Amino acid sequence: MNVSEAIRMKRAVRKFQDRPLPEEVVVAILNAGRRAQSSKNTQTWQFIAMQDKAVLKALSECGTWAGHLAGAALGVAILTPDPAGKFQIMFDAGQAAAYMQLAAWELGVGSVPASIYETDKARQILGFPAEWHLRIALSFGYPAEDEVLVAAPKKGGRRGLEEVVHWEGW
Repeated sequence: MNVSEAIRMKRAVRKFQDRPLPEEVVVAILNAGRRAQSSKNTQTWQFIAMQDKAVLKALSECGTWAGHLAGAALGVAILTPDPAGKFQIMFDAGQAAAYMQLAAWELGVGSVPASIYETDKARQILGFPAEWHLRIALSFGYPAEDEVLVAAPKKGGRRGLEEVVHWEGW
């Protein structure tokens, strides 16, 4: 699958098969995040990879819409320095997330991000140091519905280019 096709076809997947991901798939996903570009190549992120169902379930309770983490084969917490510092920190974390999600899609693995609102609770669960912050975690797994991987893009699901692009100014 080429990058353009992955961008066009990728869907948010929130329901997963109860099936582990092979180690080489997990490593490929994590490596894609590690290879993401970052402002001034600062790479201001750390990842916590989670496959333990009890940990995934506990983290799924740290965000209003994070329940999908409980059913994931792999969760990835994206840790950053204080996101209130420089805006590039969260932008870079988002790029790492996007790279991981696109790499996963190419490998037949679905994913979706989760916002983590109960950050102190997440810190207790995962044990990361105080200087690191968790706002986004990703769920990965084989989609419960295989057809999502090959379904045509939904008609009318995205705004048209002419609705979002302004040339040479507003």
